[in-house]
Amino acid sequence: MANLFEPLRVRDVEFPNRIFVSPMCQYSCVDGMANDWHFVHLASRAVGRAAAVLTEAAAVTAEGRISPDDLGIWSDAHIEPLQRIFSFISRQGSVPGMQLAHAGRKSSTSAPFKGGRPLAPEQGGWTPILAPSPIPFADGYQTPKELTKPEIKRIIAAFAESAKRAEAAGARVIELHGAHGYLLHEFLSPASNHRKDEYGGPFENRIRFVCELVDAVRNVWPEKYPLFMRISSTDWTEGGWTPDDSVALARILKGQGVDLFDCSSGGNVSRARIPVGPGYQVEFAEKIRREAGVLTGAVGMIVDPAQADQIIRSSQADVVFLARQFLRDPYWPLKAAKALGHDMAWPPQYDRAK
Repeated sequence: MANLFEPLRVRDVEFPNRIFVSPMCQYSCVDGMANDWHFVHLASRAVGRAAAVLTEAAAVTAEGRISPDDLGIWSDAHIEPLQRIFSFISRQGSVPGMQLAHAGRKSSTSAPFKGGRPLAPEQGGWTPILAPSPIPFADGYQTPKELTKPEIKRIIAAFAESAKRAEAAGARVIELHGAHGYLLHEFLSPASNHRKDEYGGPFENRIRFVCELVDAVRNVWPEKYPLFMRISSTDWTEGGWTPDDSVALARILKGQGVDLFDCSSGGNVSRARIPVGPGYQVEFAEKIRREAGVLTGAVGMIVDPAQADQIIRSSQADVVFLARQFLRDPYWPLKAAKALGHDMAWPPQYDRAK
């Protein structure tokens, strides 16, 4: 039975343990460019011996950013600043990865520590923002423009081009952001997709955009490298996306080359009541793993080493993604190994602190 420190091989990539750094927006870019902040933020988690270190959501188009401060991968100019970061991560024995994203109707907002509110063009935002249907996320948000079919094809192509840039930068895993009320999730959920064409209505139509996008990315992403997808396993609201929908989607996308599902939840319905607590989303990773027969990652308030190890040992998930805990402690894997009695090699520069 696997434990937290057992290696995991996915395609031709071996992860040295089951502890992954979850994508965490830093809102610290100018024109989408990675900088010294991103180097320190990501590289320090690799020094701490995380098995995989994923960037924050990287926008595949400029208008697909959450905020003007987001990381980007929409142009070749974004490649070089990432190469130094990914090279360092690899030299520490971690696997560098990138999350590709489009914020959809949640685009053009200020960073949370700058107010987290929608921005008009005169405030540094942009228009139009794009979505499956012209439904604002919440009161005070812009009404998005409904995507035309040519615009849908353009965004799919942008994801594929961004995947090629991620490879050129040195990423060995990419994750498609299909969660938290951003564009892919907006297409999937009946709460945000009211289209009347082949991209809306019944389940098989609402998943069409995501299926086409996965095909486009898998066609350019090397066969030897894993492809992950983050999903919101439920909208936590009646009439929204459900855990059973997530299982059905995972079964389909597994056949299209998605290797692991990163099982989060919520973010698409502003007034959803979410019962947040330690490990509150683990049940979704377990359900999707069991019923769809796919690798899954558990995420959400995983803070204790014994808790994380139990998730793996009990086959509730294949990996754990940590976010806030890694913000508190970039060396959490080293401390978790000590707490659990596992002999993990420290960086030689830090070995005296064991």
